[in-house]
Amino acid sequence: MLRLLLLLPLLIAFSTNATPKTSVVVALMDESRPTEDKARDGGRKPAEVMTFLGVEPGMTVIDVIAASGYYTEVLSRTVGTGGKVYAQNPAAVLKFREGANDKALGQRLADNRLPNVIRWDRETTALGIAPGSIDLAMTALNFHDIYNSAGKEAAVGFAKHIFDVLKPGAVFGVIDHEGAATADNQSLHRMQGGLALEALLEAGFSIESTSNTLRNSEDDLSKMVFDPSMRGKTDRFLIKAVKPR
Repeated sequence: MLRLLLLLPLLIAFSTNATPKTSVVVALMDESRPTEDKARDGGRKPAEVMTFLGVEPGMTVIDVIAASGYYTEVLSRTVGTGGKVYAQNPAAVLKFREGANDKALGQRLADNRLPNVIRWDRETTALGIAPGSIDLAMTALNFHDIYNSAGKEAAVGFAKHIFDVLKPGAVFGVIDHEGAATADNQSLHRMQGGLALEALLEAGFSIESTSNTLRNSEDDLSKMVFDPSMRGKTDRFLIKAVKPR
């Protein structure tokens, strides 16, 4: 905890907004991207997120707990034909809401629509990916579920599994709904960004920077993330963690 307290002022000082690369913006303008995805771009700012995390053409990346695959497709278009994307989901996520994520991801990848994507239906505890082989990993709006349902130790363990498959110097990007210290964040489906930072540090990562890209000062952190007034508009932290070389 002391390490985190010492680090937080630096993270606040180095929080940034990334100006999206033109190449990423162009890649995401492709007419074949689903209309539903484009409608979500305003809140998710995918070009800015890809630029901040440093996603580059030719990378091998993994979308951890990809769900229906919004970021899977963003990653696919960003790494390009020379890259590779693992769209990873555990069984529970694929079964959620009568298989909604399973069906949506299947539709997204049907007819080899994203040929550089490998659907990876594996548990995060048994990824089956060679250690030290992945250039970049990211997970969006999932870390709070692990932390809130199973505690800090489980969140650290989750991060360690990702740490193991990353190359030295590789990035792990974490996006989640910000929570207030005094709130019942479990019922609100939120978490404090500081707790995520602490778990990532304990898993062995260093924190390169955080981003204000997905912040929303109009979110007072008191409402459930699925509240109609907040859905897609929550205040979100974005962390760029790095596996030390």
